Amino acid sequence: MSALSIEMIEGGVLSPEIKSSTPSRNTKLSNGIHGDDADRYGLKMNVRSLMEKWGHLMVYCMIFTVGFIAGPILFRLYFLHGGSRKWLSSALQSAGFPILLLPLGILYVKRDRAVPQADFFASPKLLISSILVGVLQGGSSFMYSYGLSFLPVSTSSILISTQLIFTALFGLILVRQKFSLFSINAVVLMTLGSVLLGVGQNGDSPEGVTSLQYLLGFVLSIGSAALGGFILPCIEVAYAKANKVITLPIMLQYQFFMAFSATIFSIIGMIVNKDFAAIPREASEFGLGKTEYYLVLVSSAVVLQIAYIGMLGIIFCATSLLAGVVSAASLPLTEIAAVIVFHEKFTGVKGMALAMGVWGFISYFYGSYKEHKKQTEEDNTKTSSKPIHHCSTVVDKIIG
Repeated sequence: MSALSIEMIEGGVLSPEIKSSTPSRNTKLSNGIHGDDADRYGLKMNVRSLMEKWGHLMVYCMIFTVGFIAGPILFRLYFLHGGSRKWLSSALQSAGFPILLLPLGILYVKRDRAVPQADFFASPKLLISSILVGVLQGGSSFMYSYGLSFLPVSTSSILISTQLIFTALFGLILVRQKFSLFSINAVVLMTLGSVLLGVGQNGDSPEGVTSLQYLLGFVLSIGSAALGGFILPCIEVAYAKANKVITLPIMLQYQFFMAFSATIFSIIGMIVNKDFAAIPREASEFGLGKTEYYLVLVSSAVVLQIAYIGMLGIIFCATSLLAGVVSAASLPLTEIAAVIVFHEKFTGVKGMALAMGVWGFISYFYGSYKEHKKQTEEDNTKTSSKPIHHCSTVVDKIIG
């Protein structure tokens, strides 16, 4: 870098440290960079930042998908082989929160010392919001566990995918979520798929489950999806009103306190239902063995906590609606896993509902691609309309 210290050029806007001494667009800077070249450098940094954001988003989508698939399989395994404690399985969906202390500790030790320590920690307002959302999450987890105890994994997963519908609805109300024809198409397709599933599941009840229990499981699964659909926009609102930049450490702190609150909610239910006293007996009678019983419980807690991190990351990088779309898009893999592991029936009705879900997912992402492409073309047009100065060598040197 030359004598002129440029510490940050982001989106074509120079940092406050040098803004006052910035020459006009048609003059030449002391280091040989014209004002337009600085704009081009800012655009290049924007592109690089955008690529990093998409990379992070893909990672969050992957870990959310893995957790979304493995979680129902592990919980259904628990219920099929003798597990019956609904409050326990509800608590497991958030009880893995202590593992978040490891990445938080590493991030704290390796933080930039030049950044104020207060910027590392979430504000009290944001933490209070996470605790309140955690209570809602605890209620959603209980309804999900109760519903899954009476339903096949494949059916439960398709019902839970209706969360996208509620996310879209509450997103429109709470965060003024913008809808394109593609996102509307995705919501409509997944809604129709769920309705089709609901009216065409004769004979789908697992062995030993009565029609009344099946109906109760169906209703509770829809209720869990509705509450989950309300929670996602609430988190997005909390991020927007935080009055500070939402960093990875702050996101992990939000998840920590949200999961802690949800776990306390479920533990209270366990105490009332006397689940703690029943765990040793249930472990000794578990169909796969005592060791496997505890292994299933621990694995469930860890897998679901990882899934929640992915969910918050998707909201952080994109929107709550996308988090709902990714959960619905994970449905095909969950269906395949359930058929392979539990030999569940895969009927034509499920196939049609699945096809609608995949179609809706593709529609949403194609719409996002078109919107991103249009925005990129507009940015390029604005840049190309400016005078071009041949200082690429100096700019490349700075970028390098």
